[in-house]
Amino acid sequence: MEQNIESASGKQLVRAVERLSPTELDAFADQVAALRARRHAPMLSDDESSLFAIINQALPETERERLREPAERRSDEALTPREHSELLELQQRLEALHAARVKALAELAQLRGLQLTAVMEQLGIHLPDHA
Repeated sequence: MEQNIESASGKQLVRAVERLSPTELDAFADQVAALRARRHAPMLSDDESSLFAIINQALPETERERLREPAERRSDEALTPREHSELLELQQRLEALHAARVKALAELAQLRGLQLTAVMEQLGIHLPDHA
């Protein structure tokens, strides 16, 4: 049975928190918020967790930057053959990531008995995201 904050131990806890410095209070509040989120968060099955690992994959920032630079130069027709080759390789990696994400999203939708578009909307995913 849960105790409310008005119980004896709840009041003691509040008094102890009142003595914390502002920095300690902020850290404590963050810990309480994280605990609360864990307790209220839905538990994912192992299958869903695996799918989310795929869905959340993205090119590292360094590769996204390398992808943007040659793409800008390509529009100016100033790419060297090496840069063109690198751009094609990065675009293929990005396309493979997108394909894996869409497949994982479709599998997640099937697990949850929803349409793919509904799952994407729930998660705030709009493809392509170019990253």
